[in-house]
Amino acid sequence: MSDQISAILTERAKTHGDYSDHARITQKLKTIFRSEVPYGKLDYCQHEAIDMILHKIGRIAAGNPNFQDHWDDIAGYAKLVSDRCAKA
Repeated sequence: MSDQISAILTERAKTHGDYSDHARITQKLKTIFRSEVPYGKLDYCQHEAIDMILHKIGRIAAGNPNFQDHWDDIAGYAKLVSDRCAKA
């Protein structure tokens, strides 16, 4: 692995936590969600946003919960779907 990639991974671990911890937490969250919500209930944009929001929640749980980017990303994915929802 190049020194540059190693440096990036070391830096990311400070905010995102240990990759194994993050992967375990995120996959458990996705498993729970997928077991409770019928897949066909969501369109592609909604499903991807949920996956990414759960991914960010995994980073919050495994890493630095005070890293603002995690929270901003969650808001951004929610906004992407909100903008595509039909207004009632």
